[in-house]
Amino acid sequence: MATLGVVVGNRGFFPSHLCESGRKIILKVLSEENIDAVIMSVDETKFGAIESHADARKCADLFKKHAGKIDGVLVTLPNFGDERAVANTLRWSGLNVPVLIHAFEDDGGKMTIKDRRDSFCGKMSVCNNLRQYGIKYSLTTRHTMSPDSAEFRADLRRFVSTCHVVNKLRNCRLGAIGARPGAFNTVRYSEKLLEHAGITVETLDLSEVLGWTAKMTDHDPDVKAKLAAIQAYTNTGSIPQLPVIKMAKLGVAIDRWVAENGLVATAIQCWTSLEEFYGVVPCTIMSMMSNSLMPSACETDVAGVVGMYALTLASGKPSALLDWNNNYGTDPDRGVVFHCSNLPKDFFASQKMDYQEIIAGTVGKENTFGTIVGRVAAGPFTYCRVSTDDLNGRVAAYFGEGEFTDDKLDTFGGYGVIKVPQFQKLLRYICENGFEHHVAATKANVSSALQDALGNYFGWHTYHHCA
Repeated sequence: MATLGVVVGNRGFFPSHLCESGRKIILKVLSEENIDAVIMSVDETKFGAIESHADARKCADLFKKHAGKIDGVLVTLPNFGDERAVANTLRWSGLNVPVLIHAFEDDGGKMTIKDRRDSFCGKMSVCNNLRQYGIKYSLTTRHTMSPDSAEFRADLRRFVSTCHVVNKLRNCRLGAIGARPGAFNTVRYSEKLLEHAGITVETLDLSEVLGWTAKMTDHDPDVKAKLAAIQAYTNTGSIPQLPVIKMAKLGVAIDRWVAENGLVATAIQCWTSLEEFYGVVPCTIMSMMSNSLMPSACETDVAGVVGMYALTLASGKPSALLDWNNNYGTDPDRGVVFHCSNLPKDFFASQKMDYQEIIAGTVGKENTFGTIVGRVAAGPFTYCRVSTDDLNGRVAAYFGEGEFTDDKLDTFGGYGVIKVPQFQKLLRYICENGFEHHVAATKANVSSALQDALGNYFGWHTYHHCA
């Protein structure tokens, strides 16, 4: 459920009755889309619309009163609308949320002075004023739209996704557990650039986590509960009991730290300290967190988990961190994505717990139980990579959409065959701009919301592939 503040714009020398009918249809559509509205009542202003200085003050005060629950603002123009009143309402409200500008379309058969809207023109004036005021805003797909059209409803849903990303990513707190693995220079990042964007990173030494687990007994109620959760989450039938208990203790330690610090996502060191000195991989625990919409990235890839969290916020679904890993034959638009893996359960057609085949030869199979392996189910997905571009002092991101396919592939870990339009162009962009081989993904089409949120509202340097 989302809540939007709604501004119905009016301009006195245009037909005001259009505001009465326009307000009703907007509220009907919002209700049908399960969106709550904070809007002026028809008793407070003419038709509950905003036109004068006094109207703007009233609406701004209303928004201030409900600021804690307003996710975004919808400005709708049944007629030309008063650009100053709209801009002043937003400025005086003090809200720092996304704003969507909508204009009703004219009916070619109703172009007399009685029914002509001129919202087409008024929208430009509103946008001009918001630009002057320094207020960022979003636009609908088409310049003017009927509110009850499928296209406008899709725009509303996209805008709500944008609001979720902007409001939750701004001022979020992430956890980095353990140091960056020495062999992975690719996951270097700037805490300062993320902090400047409102993203705080809390760090924790791996020794503290292992120290906490050492103090736990097998009979600790939290450990027993986590053990039961693991066994309910995935098939552990082929796994010795001791590693599963160790996973449960690790999960409890991480859960407690996350709760104490108000964290929404984590990046965890894996390669290879946990295997050598604790005797399990953290993949199952990470998979469970990601599946419960608290993303967790491996190899302490903090920038990677920013992308995961943005995708989860946009889609309302789990996200995963994958490698752009292999070509798929000679098809230029297909490839193989892979991880060892800690992918969320909801990504798979079927999955089970297993051991980490890649590093088992180094640290011993008995120390690598805990991966979640299987093939990613076919369907659409959005990919995203966030990176701190330290040399240019900015945060950068790319994103786009593709599909997981059913193409034949026999391999191990968590994997899938993907098809991305103009994939070679994307790969060239990644390499030319020095992006990492890790990429976040969610099984939904939400790249437009990411462009709006990260490019427009955060002001990051973005590339929307094939947009």
